[in-house]
Amino acid sequence: MTAGGGILGILVGAMPGIGSLLGCALLLPLTFKMNPTSAIIMLAAIYYGNMYGGGYSAILLNIPGDSPAIMTAMDGYPLMRKGYPGKALFTTNMASFCGGTIGILILTFLGVGLADIGLLFGPSEMVAVMVLSLSSISWLLGDSPTKGLISTMLGIMIATIGTDGATGMPRFTFGNISLLSGVLLVPLVIGVFGFSQVMQMSHAKETDYTELKSTKLRIRDAVITKKEAKYCAPIVLRSGVVGTVVGILPGSGATIAAFLCYLMNKKVSKRGKEFGTGIPDGIAASEAANNAAAAGAFAPLLALGIPGSGTAAVLLSGLMMWGLTPGPQLFTDEPEFCWGLISSMYVGNILCLAMGMLMIPLLVRLISVPSKLISPVVVTLCFIGAFAASNEVNNLYVMLLGGLAGYFMNKYDYPTAPMLLAFVLTPTIEKNLYRALMVNNGSLSIFWERPITLGLLIATVALMVAPVVLKAVRKGKKAEAQQ
Repeated sequence: MTAGGGILGILVGAMPGIGSLLGCALLLPLTFKMNPTSAIIMLAAIYYGNMYGGGYSAILLNIPGDSPAIMTAMDGYPLMRKGYPGKALFTTNMASFCGGTIGILILTFLGVGLADIGLLFGPSEMVAVMVLSLSSISWLLGDSPTKGLISTMLGIMIATIGTDGATGMPRFTFGNISLLSGVLLVPLVIGVFGFSQVMQMSHAKETDYTELKSTKLRIRDAVITKKEAKYCAPIVLRSGVVGTVVGILPGSGATIAAFLCYLMNKKVSKRGKEFGTGIPDGIAASEAANNAAAAGAFAPLLALGIPGSGTAAVLLSGLMMWGLTPGPQLFTDEPEFCWGLISSMYVGNILCLAMGMLMIPLLVRLISVPSKLISPVVVTLCFIGAFAASNEVNNLYVMLLGGLAGYFMNKYDYPTAPMLLAFVLTPTIEKNLYRALMVNNGSLSIFWERPITLGLLIATVALMVAPVVLKAVRKGKKAEAQQ
């Protein structure tokens, strides 16, 4: 079950537009005749196997197989374009394995306790966390803050299209009923990354990968150097721990974990300024985080019956379908099920790593195909992935418009990462802000009366003020030295 689920998860993850949520939902009927333990083990393997596969298409085609792999494409595709596709895939597999292992270890020893801590994060705390994340967009702005802020505002504007969650009134739909449900992330991402890349390939010079055709590719040729491993090790450790914690928080999931850990490591890593240029460090930050978050999501699911993501909600429905009631008593009433599931995750993680490593030579061969042959395949995958997101034709229009936006943003050096980060975080902020105000009868006092919320907001202010203060201090010291 573990091996089968892992293989299916990798394949589903590598297919743009399907993702772990739709993959688990579609494959759920296959488990109806299985016993509960085998069924959940298979679905869990699909979940974390998907995190491995999502990075493959992000690296080779610049089309994230699932939303958690968005940040993987930021460094994975540029590293592939530099002529190191094997190194990018190796980093993806190793970071996924290490991040997943950290998450499973934390789940094993601290899962129940961390699930209780997760309950302390109510709507106001989630707003503070998301505001802290949104303020971190400045780390992605690069040399042109103005262009970065414009991209951020564009992402917020797109995220507000649809029905207002508080009033139920349509916003920015312009009378189009198809926009009432808003803009889906998957078609937008496929357009911004994948379809825009096809448009660039249509007039770009053919990249020469002929050396890959004549060289026998081996796994050891893709291994990163000791120096690169030295840079990646602390990043994987940080992303593994933080990703697990984010995965435990209700409503967060692997996508937000990948964004947050990429931003965090971009700020604190020794080579943070090189993130986005094609280095293994950026891949490690994203992949370790989303695999750790996938493991962390099982803590509130099993201990409290609270799904931390959409995929976890599908798993919860499966548990209830088989007569299992998640909650504090599950570990005492059904110990064989709980510990059997956790044990299978260790085995599944190893199997996914082995399968991923064995696939590297085959995957690298794909980039030796000329652009004129690969472009139609990429276009087809873009259309299939966008449509598969919700089986609606309107998603194709979103993908096409996203492709145009991505093409012109890249052409005129407007960063796409701030736009996508703002698009992901804005709905979460808005939803939890409504809830926080409703709980506190419309008063904003909840944001300074709750200690965790206040601490996070203080951290946000410190994060925004610190660069200005440090710059002034350095300027003062420089002036004193010149006197």
